[in-house]
Amino acid sequence: MDSREALIALNLVDHVGPVRLRQLLEHFGDAPAILAASKAELARVRGIGEETAAAIAGWQSTVDLAAELQRIRDFGCQVVIQADEAYPELLRQIYDPPIVLYVKGSLLPRDKNAVAMVGARRTTHYGLESARRLAYQLAYCGVTVVSGGARGIDTASHQGALAAKGRTIAVLGTGINQVFPPENAELFERIAANGAVLTQFPFNRPADKQSFPIRNRIVAGMTLGTVVVEADLNSGALITAGMAVDNGRQVFAVPGRIDSPQSKGCHDLIKKGAKLCEAAEDVLGEFEYLFPTSNRPPGPAETGSLPALTLSEHEQRVFDLLGKEEMPMDDVIRRSGLPASTVSVTLLTLEMKKLVRQLPGKLFVRAG
Repeated sequence: MDSREALIALNLVDHVGPVRLRQLLEHFGDAPAILAASKAELARVRGIGEETAAAIAGWQSTVDLAAELQRIRDFGCQVVIQADEAYPELLRQIYDPPIVLYVKGSLLPRDKNAVAMVGARRTTHYGLESARRLAYQLAYCGVTVVSGGARGIDTASHQGALAAKGRTIAVLGTGINQVFPPENAELFERIAANGAVLTQFPFNRPADKQSFPIRNRIVAGMTLGTVVVEADLNSGALITAGMAVDNGRQVFAVPGRIDSPQSKGCHDLIKKGAKLCEAAEDVLGEFEYLFPTSNRPPGPAETGSLPALTLSEHEQRVFDLLGKEEMPMDDVIRRSGLPASTVSVTLLTLEMKKLVRQLPGKLFVRAG
């Protein structure tokens, strides 16, 4: 058994987390030696009680490692450990980095320039559009957009990054073979093709109240900063922001309406010192050493257009529907025959390409 397989097995053992693993590795030297140790030897390690020692010593009776390894091969994902170059460097620096990461897609060196975007699941149209627009701008400037793959702001953030043909990473609060929410199955496939879907949880782990805070620490831990787009005062996005602060990372918040409950969390963050964020420039300005004006590509807000005005099939279909007469978004959805979420992202992309203008009341016309 090699170290990777041993770490996969330890990740499946109850009561073994990143902190206890670190203590065990300091004592035994490597992961296979931990699994080979007796209960008595394990119990002598500082911080390892009788219950944890018993769970590790009896791992072969509770863990089917061969079956987990077969699931990894069949699913076509990879397992990244901290010794691997692909393991996110910023994540390696936190207090409790995951023992393993199940990854579908790829983690690249450029992903060190990553920003988290999080927010409410129950959101407003303003929140969704703000998330898509900001993610689009960041991804177009070469930033990897990291979010949690959930409904609402997370989904909109991934969509915006993909619309810019940029990289995005979804961190799951489930096993990598679980699609939650179920309507994001196609989105997760697109994310894996243009970045990565990853999790610390083994196969078949369902979502629960404990798994999402665990997921949030990865989102905050592997990124330079966290942008909260829309959140009420009880939103889990504020937990992610708190974890970012704990790790010494920057927190940004997008302002909203003063009478909107969904904006209360963002406004509270701003009062406590988070940087107000209206566009990608507000984020990039905090990391000028990574994205100096001289050697980063100009964003759409600076150039006014993308370098090439090639249109996708969906973009062409929506563009052909529009003219000089104002058209409500509902009519665009009905006449195009595309899902509402697809139309929303497509209109955003056409706006960024300066081919379409949005007028008050969610009306759209061709630009120029």
